[in-house]
Amino acid sequence: MALDIGTKRIGIALSDFLHITANPHSFIPREPESDAIMTIKKIAEENKVGTIVVGLPVNMDGTYGFQAEDCKKFAGKLNGFDIVFEDERLTSEQAEENLRERKVDFRKNKGLVDVESACIILEQYLGK
Repeated sequence: MALDIGTKRIGIALSDFLHITANPHSFIPREPESDAIMTIKKIAEENKVGTIVVGLPVNMDGTYGFQAEDCKKFAGKLNGFDIVFEDERLTSEQAEENLRERKVDFRKNKGLVDVESACIILEQYLGK
């Protein structure tokens, strides 16, 4: 399972059971945080997830800013799962490009970008 944690929404992607492909799942509101945590845990349990890959928004110079620290803090509340952080630099731009190529209009539904970003994060992790 991968998460693209934003300030407003969280994109969610799941791998297949062989851990080969990343598939879009959904996006959920970030707030209230307790509801978001509960929903993520429920999805993870229903899909027998052991590892949650969290996109970490690293600055272009390799440093961690406020958003990266916020993601780490949020991920720390997902107890009961192995948490792995994956550099997510430029995933939103790649996600928008992927959606444009598929002729998906995401301008009125930014959650689609979050889900696509979560897929990219998971694909990066699975490709290692």
